[in-house]
Amino acid sequence: MARARLLASLCGLVFLVNLARIIFAPLLDVFISEFAIGEGTAGLIVTLAWIGSASLRLPTGWLLTKVPRHQVVLGSGVILAVSSAFAATATTVPHLMAGAFFMGIASGVYFVSANPLLSELYPSRIGQVMGIHGAANQIAAVIAAPFVVLTLVVDWRLSLWAIAVGAAVVTAYTWFAAQGTEMPAAGADDRNFVAGALSEWRLIVTALVIVGAASFVWQGLFNFYELYMQSKGLSDRMAGTMLTIVFAAGVPAFYFGGDLADRLPHVPYLLGIVGTFSASMLALTMVDGLLPLLVLTGIIGFVIHTLFPATDTYLLDTLPDSTRGSAYAVFSSSWMLMQALGSWVVGLLIESGLTYDAVFGGAAALLGASVVVLVVLERTNRLPS
Repeated sequence: MARARLLASLCGLVFLVNLARIIFAPLLDVFISEFAIGEGTAGLIVTLAWIGSASLRLPTGWLLTKVPRHQVVLGSGVILAVSSAFAATATTVPHLMAGAFFMGIASGVYFVSANPLLSELYPSRIGQVMGIHGAANQIAAVIAAPFVVLTLVVDWRLSLWAIAVGAAVVTAYTWFAAQGTEMPAAGADDRNFVAGALSEWRLIVTALVIVGAASFVWQGLFNFYELYMQSKGLSDRMAGTMLTIVFAAGVPAFYFGGDLADRLPHVPYLLGIVGTFSASMLALTMVDGLLPLLVLTGIIGFVIHTLFPATDTYLLDTLPDSTRGSAYAVFSSSWMLMQALGSWVVGLLIESGLTYDAVFGGAAALLGASVVVLVVLERTNRLPS
């Protein structure tokens, strides 16, 4: 029961840290008009949130060799509450960028500490727990767009103030739940950050090669999804609905994707996900009309969101207790930095005159080609599994 309460509190906290990263995507139109900026600058605001998420993951991994995981999780909640309040007071673009960056930092600290903690609390069903935790994470993405629409009735800053208050309350409850939970000792031997990470470099590089490009492309796709749908002739409201659908499909995807990650061979499963994502995105660039766009939006949303619990399960299930926190932090930091640049690159390409179909079609083709190469390597036993 105590572990269940802690899991529930972490689900509440992950909801808020992900909302803090996602909230900027449906606000792009507002920022462009209110601050008189272009798509590239707007994309950079989003990118800074994700760069912030990547920036302190390595130091957090080192901190986990000195401090219990649950205490670092609590620290991430405090950072989120303070940084969200700071961003809510922004009157200039640099101020807003700084707020987005620090909100991203909170999420990075959280994921690096909370995911190993959950894998050690439930070592026999890592994929399932990652799926439950991820589904709570994904609900934030689902409600982000309608939540922003609701707060715009008053002021867009209200959305950031709500995150600040929510983070303070849920962090306090997480502290209470942690007091009554016997924490696992699985990470007790993980005390040398550099040695732990270096000893697992093959696994880290393999995971980054498999999922890095897909997450980079996804980052650029979802942050411009509303504008992309508008370019295909959909109304502003329907484009917002499409963004909600692509995230809503991720709620069951996290749950079922995590469950399958416990049952299927890790590397072939990940390659299948990435290949299906590239094929469905390429199809998206070739169609118009509400019904085909609706169907492909649902498929893309479901497929890409199975990638995240599958990736976490691959790493956390494969890494030994003595290196799990250190090696996972290195992977997580590198992975987040790779994907953080996606929205900025897409914004620059669109500003240069390319169409959304050209940008995303080219990305899908390159991603598909990389999957073919990786499948050949996997079938010839040249990838660690």
